[in-house]
Amino acid sequence: MKLPDGMYSLLKTLGLHRRELRAWAMYEWAITGFYAVMLVALFPIYFESVAAANYDGALTATQLYALLTTVALSTAAFISPILGAITDYIAVKKRLLATFASLGVVAVAGMYFIHEGDLVLASILFIAANIGANTSRLFYDAILPHIASEEEMDRVSTAGWAVGYMGATIILVLVLILVLQPEWFGFAEDSTLPARLSFLGVALWWGSFTIPLLRVVDEPPLKIEETDLPVGKAVRLGLQDLKRTFERLRTYRNAFIFLVAFFIYNDGIGTIIRMAAAYGSELGIEEWVIMGSVVLVQVVAIPFTFLFGYLAGKIGTKPAIFIGLFVYMGISVLGFFMTHALHFAALAFLVGMVQGGTQALSRGLFASMIPRFESGQFFGFYAVFERFSGIFGPAVFAAVGLAAGAMGMDAESSRPAILAVILFFIIGAVLLTYVDVDEGRQVARDAERKLAEKADIDLSELDQPPVVGE
Repeated sequence: MKLPDGMYSLLKTLGLHRRELRAWAMYEWAITGFYAVMLVALFPIYFESVAAANYDGALTATQLYALLTTVALSTAAFISPILGAITDYIAVKKRLLATFASLGVVAVAGMYFIHEGDLVLASILFIAANIGANTSRLFYDAILPHIASEEEMDRVSTAGWAVGYMGATIILVLVLILVLQPEWFGFAEDSTLPARLSFLGVALWWGSFTIPLLRVVDEPPLKIEETDLPVGKAVRLGLQDLKRTFERLRTYRNAFIFLVAFFIYNDGIGTIIRMAAAYGSELGIEEWVIMGSVVLVQVVAIPFTFLFGYLAGKIGTKPAIFIGLFVYMGISVLGFFMTHALHFAALAFLVGMVQGGTQALSRGLFASMIPRFESGQFFGFYAVFERFSGIFGPAVFAAVGLAAGAMGMDAESSRPAILAVILFFIIGAVLLTYVDVDEGRQVARDAERKLAEKADIDLSELDQPPVVGE
């Protein structure tokens, strides 16, 4: 069905003007709700106060939660490049996305059965849910260069993130109302049922909004010179390709330099996301302010993520990312001087301004500098850099905090730590200056054409995405 001209023009500006683009973006709607509720707002608290209520091990409950996070992220990072390389030989990107999304959905639904002291069950389900979410994103990201042209990449990528923030805002508000006001629904204040029902709600949300992508978006094409292979041969060739791809990153020099820059500055972004609540709590910020600020980030991010996509079209992707990094530098400095709730809310507003746009443009920029027929294996490496970039920032944060405490800054030992995060943005920005985007894109397109000439295949359909089914 053809959209009205006015609606089509608006959606084209936003990057959602074709049916497959909107269906693709709905997976962000589905999974960002999981991240907001399960990794930021609700489950960390539930894990420590309920699942680990009777825990008396060598690690604190918070340290155990951090360890479980590391195990889950490391597992996803390890399997991502292997699976990504294989999907360039077997047409199973959508099938594997569905498989890992299902793993995550079932694990989150299973959290309904976590009661006080069920630490082992909580740990297993938490790891499974994280592996499902983070691995499914590999295949989701790898689909992007197959549904968007080079000119559309930034708008489509930022549109996905913005749609994700919309979904996260809705599910997060619903969950917080249920958990923070249980008496409105007839639950006792000390009941765990509202939280456990929230887990079921997140699972239903994630599963339901995955369906549009699976129904509407076509399976991406395979490597030009290969056909759909038997599983055994595809695994063997995929593993061989991993080594070759890593070696060939020198050929895609700009994409590789970008990956390193992204690894560093995304670690800073991840550190602020993961440590903001703990830092605010340390400074005595009330819990309702922290929770409300999480919602504020989602709300502010919706228009600003779209704005970053528009801005990238006007000034270029790399300059737009620089703007985001400069704002993050300011956030680190302002965080050092933060003293009360109003400051925390203001910082949440600033984070919302740049968080989605910076990460979405990073994904789109990388997608534009790789050969589309090898998107699986290249986004497999992207997933490794993305997952492991969440490990070093918190470690630096903790180390600086400990060092500051040892120097007598006990009450405010995390202030120097939050300031130290600025180094990730400075180093990442410096490395980003060495990325020649135009050259990187040209190298990727030349590689595609060489493969096409070898196989006598016309690339025009890839260069001009279809406009039917708007």
